[in-house]
Amino acid sequence: MKQKINLRLTLIALVAVFSATIGVTLLYYNLFQSQVKKDLALYTRLLSDTGVFQAAYAGTEDVNAYVESSALRQLRHDNPRITWVTADGTVLYDNGADVSGLPNHLDRPEIREAIENGSGESIRRSDTFQLNTFYYALQLDDGTILRTSTQASSISNVFVQSLPVVFSISLIFLVICILLGHFLTIQLLRPLDQMAERLDSPINEPVYRELQPFADKIRSQHENILEAASMRQDFTANVSHELKTPLTAISGYAELLENNMVAPDQVTHVAEQIRHNSDRLLSLINDIIRLSELDHKELPRKFTAMDLAPLAEECCRNLSVSARAHHLSLACNGEPALLSGDRDLLKELIENLIQNAIQYNRENGSILVRTGQKEDHPFLSIQDTGIGIPKNQQERIFERFYRIDKSRSRETGGTGLGLAIVKHIAEIHGAEITVDSEPGKGTCVTVEF
Repeated sequence: MKQKINLRLTLIALVAVFSATIGVTLLYYNLFQSQVKKDLALYTRLLSDTGVFQAAYAGTEDVNAYVESSALRQLRHDNPRITWVTADGTVLYDNGADVSGLPNHLDRPEIREAIENGSGESIRRSDTFQLNTFYYALQLDDGTILRTSTQASSISNVFVQSLPVVFSISLIFLVICILLGHFLTIQLLRPLDQMAERLDSPINEPVYRELQPFADKIRSQHENILEAASMRQDFTANVSHELKTPLTAISGYAELLENNMVAPDQVTHVAEQIRHNSDRLLSLINDIIRLSELDHKELPRKFTAMDLAPLAEECCRNLSVSARAHHLSLACNGEPALLSGDRDLLKELIENLIQNAIQYNRENGSILVRTGQKEDHPFLSIQDTGIGIPKNQQERIFERFYRIDKSRSRETGGTGLGLAIVKHIAEIHGAEITVDSEPGKGTCVTVEF
């Protein structure tokens, strides 16, 4: 990034140098042209004011003889070049050439303009010598035309001549820009480096106000990454612990059987324990796989229009045997609750909530499953008469492997992942879960879609 900034600053500086050089050259060349024209006009008018040309044309019939005998002879080979032309274009005098060999000048633009307007000017370019010739023509009182001209370098020639200077200046500027660019880049990026080093700091205002949204976003993502990493670490530790417990039990009972250390009347009990822990291990693995699947929210879902009421009644029928085995009454009060959802996922959500209510209920307690509409929103609620949840733990019950009563969970075979699965399914459906509970007075979990 620093190299890119340095390179771009250097390129900007070079473009600025060349642009400034071209601009200044064009400006001064235009001023130079304007000055040359003014000088020619002034020089021509001064010659006109001397009256030498008018006297020559009016006082003698032999103009050539007059030129040779007058002050005009002293102007030969002088700069600027002076040409004296009659109104019909005949050249009477030229201080740089023999007039006998000069063509008629009536077709010259400055001559024609002087005849029409009293004065005229033009510029003609010589590509061979890379020079511009400036002309100024003035009509005298007697009708003749006095023209002066001078040569100057063309703009392209000026550029060519200035190239060594431009190159030298550009080289100096290049070195300066590289040094300044390096210094400015360090100064520019220093706040970013400091901000990156202090992402964990709660008070970290960026030097540039424009970076505030970026800093907030980066800090938020950094916190989310740290939180996700912590959750993964906790999840890995919890999974290892949860898998280790049934595996240890299975290994222990199997070792007893292998060494004939189990009395014949205890073989059945040992086999039951092995099966029980195997079922628990299998249930745990299935829940972990299920959570992994639900974590991928981009997977296609089979959303269809459906009613929660018959689905809740079906779940109650499926779990009625389990409820009776725990000496609980399970009832369903189903009113129409129409929504668009994945039937299999919603069935899993309802069954997990009911199973959780069974596990944490009291003997001879009750469970009521309700569906219906609340302010145009379908809802599902499962109310039990169980042990209840303290206020300070209600937000954590949907965390993976979190248990309020760990000993009770293991006795009932819970994996600690049921409510985490419920939370994921609710998020997939855009639903909100609320918990209303007090210790000893039961719990009501409501899912509002």
